[in-house]
Amino acid sequence: MAGRINDEDVKAVRDAVPIDAVVSEYLQLRNAGGGNLKGLCPFHDEKSPSFQVSPSKGLFHCFGCQEGGDTITFVMKIDHLSFSEAVERLAGQAGITLRYEEGGYNPSHQRGERIRLVEAHKIAAEWYAEQLATSPEADTGRVFLAERGFDQAAAVHFGVGYSPQGWDHLTRYLRGKGFTDKELLLSGLSQEGRRGPIDRFRGRLMWPIRDIGGEVVGFGARKLYEADNGPKYLNTPDTAIYRKSQVLYGIDLAKKEIAKTSRAVVVEGYTDVMACHLAGVTTAIATCGTAFGGDHIKILRRLLMDNGSARVIFTFDGDAAGQKAALRAFEDDQKFAAETYIAIAPDGMDPCDLRLAKGDEAVADLVEPRTPLFEFALRQIVSRYDLDTPAGRAAALDEAAPIVARIKNSGAQHEVAVQLAGMLGILDTQFVVKRVAQLARWARDRGGKTGPGPDRHHPPQQYAGPPQQAAPRGPALNLRNPVYATERELLKLALQRPELVSPAFDAYGVDEFTAPPYAAVRQAILDAGGAEPGVADPQGYLVKVREAAPDDAVRAMVTELAVEAILLRRAVDEAYAGAQLVTVRRRAVERRIRDITSQLTRLGSHGDPAQLAAVQNELWVLQQYDQSLREHGAAAL
Repeated sequence: MAGRINDEDVKAVRDAVPIDAVVSEYLQLRNAGGGNLKGLCPFHDEKSPSFQVSPSKGLFHCFGCQEGGDTITFVMKIDHLSFSEAVERLAGQAGITLRYEEGGYNPSHQRGERIRLVEAHKIAAEWYAEQLATSPEADTGRVFLAERGFDQAAAVHFGVGYSPQGWDHLTRYLRGKGFTDKELLLSGLSQEGRRGPIDRFRGRLMWPIRDIGGEVVGFGARKLYEADNGPKYLNTPDTAIYRKSQVLYGIDLAKKEIAKTSRAVVVEGYTDVMACHLAGVTTAIATCGTAFGGDHIKILRRLLMDNGSARVIFTFDGDAAGQKAALRAFEDDQKFAAETYIAIAPDGMDPCDLRLAKGDEAVADLVEPRTPLFEFALRQIVSRYDLDTPAGRAAALDEAAPIVARIKNSGAQHEVAVQLAGMLGILDTQFVVKRVAQLARWARDRGGKTGPGPDRHHPPQQYAGPPQQAAPRGPALNLRNPVYATERELLKLALQRPELVSPAFDAYGVDEFTAPPYAAVRQAILDAGGAEPGVADPQGYLVKVREAAPDDAVRAMVTELAVEAILLRRAVDEAYAGAQLVTVRRRAVERRIRDITSQLTRLGSHGDPAQLAAVQNELWVLQQYDQSLREHGAAAL
């Protein structure tokens, strides 16, 4: 077991790595006002951005799924790391040497499994690249690249390497770096042989596959020798750090340009990505041995921000397999808000071949949007029927109409239905439009499944609209209640602008907050030492409050209040803060006055004189205090 990381080092890591810099490695962030940034949440599917980041506070919070926390929490959740692993990764990025309070100084065998697997891949990638650059045996690989127009500089830029033909060259090298046989097998870099682990990749050209954060998590290996009985391309098997359906080759190089231009080009192979980038198309990415699917779309959507003007261009070979891949991609088309297009090079060439034959300009021209993906899909369907006969046109309509009915935007659906009528040669355009609309209604009634009509055994249900976002954790709050709304504002000020409410806020009791979640947050602030320390150390103060929260629900509420914009009806200044302080205090005083008045009624004129006098005196004091608050505001606190 690794020792506990020194608290000062954890704080140093939090301070050294800006949360917006970390989050922007995974999704596009835009200005949300008030110093905050927003983007599409990486933890749940959503159409409009409810995920906010507060760089000044070092916190993030999603108002849709309620996930939230600091930089370390984000890395833990996004990459499924333990606390120690997340701190170690961020410390490595910041160049901070961590101290461990138990178990001594950070020996490599103590580090978390995921960190170890990533480190093994990093070392392997460097070793493979060195083999390609210096090994005489790797000349076959260098020739392969040169024949496809890639020089040594290109190989270095993409980290391309070479795996020697021997049985265990890499395995022995990594053992020498301190990795155990178990780690090598878990990483997928080695596999079990007759006498122990041997190299998984032998005699192949190696492409390192990096996740969106830039870490090497796997490899794509291309066969070079006829004697190799394996597949043409061999990929890392699924491991703790690599899932082929969840990675995109080149995403680490392309992500900034994709976010900047709201455009992505999806190609089919590693050399196609290289050719596109070298031709100036730096938004090119590729899948890794699997079809383009839902998890890939999630990665792109976070970068494209579901911008309606965004473009995703698919390039496929013009052969039957390429057409099949395009139709498969169209199945997920409606998961994009972006417009999707298909680009097929002349003579069926892929981008790599096209660059060799016609140069960089031809590649750049290829990926300019030409044919919408839906149009390509429809044309492929229509081409299989004899449109010269009524029966052929009717059969083509039966197959094509359900595809058009899946288009969620009603305006686009109507327009495509009109285009479909033109493709089929059906002069009665409205007939096609009505047919598509009918199928769309049936699909909604049946929960999204298109078909020939309503299910006779299960009558259509009332359409309930789009699925709702996950309900927030913790008690529900009616923010139309002015009492709750003011308590929420005061807590936001206490967390975000403690200098405006201190030291008065620290004298407020937990019972002055009537909403149970807000009372719990007030208690967490109290347990963390109050709001006043937040004036000198805002981020440290928020860390302490979150740590003082008794459970995840309260911790999420703290984060939410620390990130949510303050309701601006005027400048956020001492006057505004004072108004919230006074309102919450006056309501607490008024509740106590009502309680005492009720108590006096119960005591009546026959109660103990001393008790009556004490209660009446307390009532008088409270009434005077309430009047002072009315007349003098925050000065009377």
